[in-house]
Amino acid sequence: MSRRSKDEDFDARIDALRTRIKDSDDLNVEDAVFDKRTLMDLYSLASKGVIDALGGSVCTGKEANIFAALSGERVLALKIYRISTSNFNVMQDYLHGDPRFSSVKGTKRAIVAAWTRKEYRNLLRAEQVGVRVPHPFAMRENILVMEMIGQEDAAAPPLKDVELDAAEAGRIYQKIIEYISLLYNQAGLVHADLSEFNILYGRGEPVIIDMGQSVTLDHPQSKRFLERDISNIANYFQKKYSIGSSEEIWDRIQQDGEIKNRDYKSDYKRQH
Repeated sequence: MSRRSKDEDFDARIDALRTRIKDSDDLNVEDAVFDKRTLMDLYSLASKGVIDALGGSVCTGKEANIFAALSGERVLALKIYRISTSNFNVMQDYLHGDPRFSSVKGTKRAIVAAWTRKEYRNLLRAEQVGVRVPHPFAMRENILVMEMIGQEDAAAPPLKDVELDAAEAGRIYQKIIEYISLLYNQAGLVHADLSEFNILYGRGEPVIIDMGQSVTLDHPQSKRFLERDISNIANYFQKKYSIGSSEEIWDRIQQDGEIKNRDYKSDYKRQH
């Protein structure tokens, strides 16, 4: 096949992937999101059977766009970080303080790719300790393929847009506290941007999202990030539902940490 024929075949396959884009509003974001390199990576994911078709836009964030994607009959969430408009300097601060990614340097695309890889690994790490997050299926460069939280191509609403009764608010608050503690004490992570904006309410349960900036405990700013996360959650529930406090969340983290340390000591004594 000639070079021209290969290019035409590539373009045709990409067009096929994009046939499910639903309206002109989605087309308006194409130039910012679907540069040639991103389209090639989408094609690679499709050729490997990760996705079969690209759906419409689900939401637009500060750094990324979320699209629906099909894999067989399953609807997935496709998070595409925008190379041209991502906050390069902020990403570097979170990456360089994390020993897993401290050596990442180079172009803006390389930084964004490392950020995407970081979110993929953080989601897996959170899921392994029992935190409800979107399951990550695959990633490539600036594209993250995840479980869709919601119904079909409609994402579950963020917590800020949900009205809970008193009993449900209390239950959700306690579950979020549990997740903060699990992240810290079991996964060794701090979310670093936790708020009612980054928690979805999916099928009656809180789901933590947007973990690209999450850091390990040896990040020099991890304590400050944890304090901010705790303050955000406590303030939200106090103002909206008159429950909760920062002190209560700190106490839960400390209590769970002491239990974990006691378990480690017991295991050590049994083994020695």
